[in-house]
Amino acid sequence: MTKDLKSDENLNGEPKKKLKMPHLLWIMFGLLLLASLSTYIVPAGNFGVDENGAVLGDQFEYIGHQTPVSPWKMLMLFLDGLTQSGTIIFLVLVAGATISVLLASGAIDNILNWAIYKLKDKGLGILVSAMFTLIVYIGGFAGSDALIALVPIGVIFARKLKLDPIVAIGITTFPALIGFGTGPQGLFIPQMMIDIRPYSGFGLRFIFMNFFMVIGLIYLMRYIKKIQKNEQASLMYSEGWRAQLLGQQNGDDEIIEEKLKLTSIFALLSFIVQYLVIISYSAFGGDAALLYNFIIVINILTALVIGLLTRMSLDNLGDSFAKGLASMAFIAFIIGLARVMSLILTEGNILDTIVFNLTQPLMDINKSFGTIGISLIVSLLNPLVPSATSKAAILIPIIQPIAETLGLTKQVAIQAFQFGDGFTNLISPVLGWTIGSCVAAGVSFVKWVRWVFPAVILFMLLSFVILYILTSIGWTGGAV
Repeated sequence: MTKDLKSDENLNGEPKKKLKMPHLLWIMFGLLLLASLSTYIVPAGNFGVDENGAVLGDQFEYIGHQTPVSPWKMLMLFLDGLTQSGTIIFLVLVAGATISVLLASGAIDNILNWAIYKLKDKGLGILVSAMFTLIVYIGGFAGSDALIALVPIGVIFARKLKLDPIVAIGITTFPALIGFGTGPQGLFIPQMMIDIRPYSGFGLRFIFMNFFMVIGLIYLMRYIKKIQKNEQASLMYSEGWRAQLLGQQNGDDEIIEEKLKLTSIFALLSFIVQYLVIISYSAFGGDAALLYNFIIVINILTALVIGLLTRMSLDNLGDSFAKGLASMAFIAFIIGLARVMSLILTEGNILDTIVFNLTQPLMDINKSFGTIGISLIVSLLNPLVPSATSKAAILIPIIQPIAETLGLTKQVAIQAFQFGDGFTNLISPVLGWTIGSCVAAGVSFVKWVRWVFPAVILFMLLSFVILYILTSIGWTGGAV
């Protein structure tokens, strides 16, 4: 007779080795090496350019020989990638420092404890909905990688409610990327490149953002309710900091009354107001060339204001600021490595080849499906060129002649670009925002993708329906 084997034992009765995701650093090195090796295999080619250096999407030719980026040269590009990502790296560092000061002030703990006590008999719907909505709007109007720094707040939120690390990202980066990927703010540069009025179509895109916000909120709430009914429904039931919650009781006696401090409200309002100030800077004619300088100044001032409002000592304020900078250092390094990927493909002259071969099939299909095809191509290229601005620089000169050939309006073409760029950010293995959030929350990238992938598919299918309708009516942006 054969004895029954436990699922976690092999034929010798020894514990099975569980498949473990490599450290993020080695994943990034592996992806960079793969890109380097691809430059030896994928035919090199370039699009033509006019006298002003603009890409001519209908002119492409193969070079006729390979221009490989060797593994050694790949390593030599690290500094270039890090320096070219310098602005966003410093934005992330300073934003992380500001968040650290907010967390150290105790304001978030006080507000969450008070809110959880007040809502303990009413469920979490109001609390989750309010936080989710707020972050969607922040992402839609002031979205950037710097919002990675919100993830520690999500961790506190999820721990307080005895949920899991996935919820920590689901309540922060998930809504932020929904807002960023569907809101009206992110299309300023692509609209200028394709020669239509910046922020035209604002009203309809604002509606799109709210529509996908509701879908995302429902998706998150379904997962939260599953965990509340059965803790083992969590994808990280006994992993990461979630394991520390096992054995703790969820009784109401653990939720003690806490008075809401006025200083906590002012501290949180100061943090929120900084984003409104940043939005106002652009809306009221601030110098676009100094926008990032302005953001860093506002972040630092916000940290100081929060510290003073909550009566932190100068030493405590300084220590908290320094810890926030340090906590974002590895994430900042990963963001720089993500930039190296684009440099390898560009110097190897295979990025244009990839783009050209992906776009050619669109030239022979119905224009409504052609719009969807444009969106799909942008989605496929997202892991190769994670930066929305870089993708716009590469693809808009190519999308424009395709759109004209298919008879698409420029607004529809831009909308296809935005949807294609936005949703796959949630599962991009090279986007610093996504990967950095996983690191900050203690979630393996595989577990995150497993949770969010159905939502990405749903978002994309809904976006295809929207694009089909917009193409059919010939949407031009109109008065909104």
